[in-house]
Amino acid sequence: MFGFKGKYGLSFSLSRLIGLAGAKNSIARKTGIPTTRGGIERKIGRKIINLFFK
Repeated sequence: MFGFKGKYGLSFSLSRLIGLAGAKNSIARKTGIPTTRGGIERKIGRKIINLFFK
């Protein structure tokens, strides 16, 4: 089955249904502050590196 392994293209997300994902995305775009843990860690790491090397 070409690597699909039981996935048939149907997915459900409660946060997308109630609009939470879209709201977080628009807040992140307007403020420039990411709302995911990985994004926040990348932003903080970049600030620390820039502090030492610039």
